[in-house]
Amino acid sequence: MERGTHWESKVLKSVVPVKEKSTLVAINEGRISEVADWMAYEEFTEPDGSILFDFGNDPDYLMDFTLVVNTMNFAFTDFSTGIKFEADYLGKRWSDSEAMLACLHKATTAGVPFFTGDYLANLTRKDLESVFAGTIELPMLDERVTIFNEVGKTLIDKYQGRYSNFVRSCAPKLYANGDGLLERLTVEFPRFKDVSLYNESEVHIYKLAQLGIWGMHLALSPRKAWALEDAHMLTAFADYIVPVGMRVMGIFQYSTELEDQIQSLIEIPCNSQAEIELRANSIFAIARLTDEINYRRPGMKPLLQPQVDYRFWKTYHATHWPHHLTKTVMY
Repeated sequence: MERGTHWESKVLKSVVPVKEKSTLVAINEGRISEVADWMAYEEFTEPDGSILFDFGNDPDYLMDFTLVVNTMNFAFTDFSTGIKFEADYLGKRWSDSEAMLACLHKATTAGVPFFTGDYLANLTRKDLESVFAGTIELPMLDERVTIFNEVGKTLIDKYQGRYSNFVRSCAPKLYANGDGLLERLTVEFPRFKDVSLYNESEVHIYKLAQLGIWGMHLALSPRKAWALEDAHMLTAFADYIVPVGMRVMGIFQYSTELEDQIQSLIEIPCNSQAEIELRANSIFAIARLTDEINYRRPGMKPLLQPQVDYRFWKTYHATHWPHHLTKTVMY
């Protein structure tokens, strides 16, 4: 099977050496083929403009919303207990990132200008405690305050207080000789520079940056308001959840030590060998699985890697199967 141009993306090129040298996480290539045999017959989510909650139809506001959300879209599990952040809203209990969206919808509906640079630059811990009141305290509140304050200041100083002005100033591509949205987002806003070192080589993960851009494409391309021109270059969004699905399906095999750490809820340090191998192999495996599924669906519109990633996330994000715990602001 020939590899498509998506394997030339900065992210995929950087994870291939990790996959080849991993000693704690192994990929069972045979299982990828076996899973593709049945997963190819499933329906996958197509961009339709829908959002979990109604945040209106103004394209610029939806850009602001999507990138602010992904500025704080990390750490929804308590690191000492393994309990997930949940929140009750509109007669339902929401979990992890969906609970975050529920809290944001409740707050903005009540008039909190959460998606503006002015609000973010001056946001306090008390503000976050009020907005994100759930079953547990939202983890890493202090780190979120610092990130929001820094992002808010940059938005005020350079983009009239709005992420949408930043987006409009970029080429509508991930990669455009330095002017692409992903290229600039990870440079101008350091909170999105999700890069690790593995055997002295840089591994470009860019989880939240890519997820934010994909979110804008999902919301705005069906509205003909904005579209990412090289969406096929997006990769999986390496987090806690995809490895759970990979492990359950038998695609991932862990060393005994790593398996014990995950099952015992022992924290895995950020940028450690184990964490990098988990994330890099997740990206690689989703790319391979996407290729295998598309190979089995000739004549059909090719799936993008984020669509296969979402299939895993939606199935496993609320499960109580243990996932690795890493204290990080990157996912």
